[in-house]
This record gives sequence, structure tokens and C-alpha cells, in this order.
Amino acid sequence: MTPNELKQRTMQFAVRVLKLADALPNKPSGRAIANQIARSGTSVAANYRAALRGKSRADFLNKITIVLEEADETGFWIKLTELAGLLPSKRLNALRQEAEELMRIFNATRTTTRNRKS
Repeated sequence: MTPNELKQRTMQFAVRVLKLADALPNKPSGRAIANQIARSGTSVAANYRAALRGKSRADFLNKITIVLEEADETGFWIKLTELAGLLPSKRLNALRQEAEELMRIFNATRTTTRNRKS
């Protein structure tokens, strides 16, 4: 997958997360999760774009680590949404899977970059 394709994929992920946030019930628990998941899910795309503009390998690694953390946090909020019974599992499964796939991609990217000779 090219960096541009991954940039598009993370943008689509952010859009899907925002739609999920909008679907959460308008009650304290739903609003709390909606706010958190919207922030972490959109941060995946925004921080990946920033990583692509990294000034050095260390800068790139730092930003990719942030992307990985945000994807992991988004997965947490998706799981909490399910456990709290705010949305049905069927509605969350594909987005949870995408968060997990993105985590694997960004973890591999981080590992490869760390192991690459200068």
C-alpha cells in the first residue's frame, strides 16, 4: 500500500468514526464516547499526514507512534461502545476490524523504520 493510498484509507476511517460518533445516543455516556472517539479517530488521519511530512526519521517515528496510539485508543472506544450497549456489535464490527488493521500496519511501519539502517 502506498503512502497516498494509506492517507486515503485513514481519511475514510476518520469519516466512518465521525458517522459512528453521530449515531451514538444523546445521553451522557453516548456524548462522552462520541467526543473521545471523534478526537482519536480523526487524529489517526491527521497525524498520519503529519508523519508523511516528517523532517527526519526520528520525527517520522515519533509521529507514526502517535498514529498507532490514536488507532489503539479508537479501538478502545469502539469496544467500550459495544460493552456499554450503546450500539449493536453488528454496527461496530467492521470499524473495529479496520482499527485493528491500521494498528498492524502502523506497528509494522514503525518496526521497519526503526530497523532500517540510516
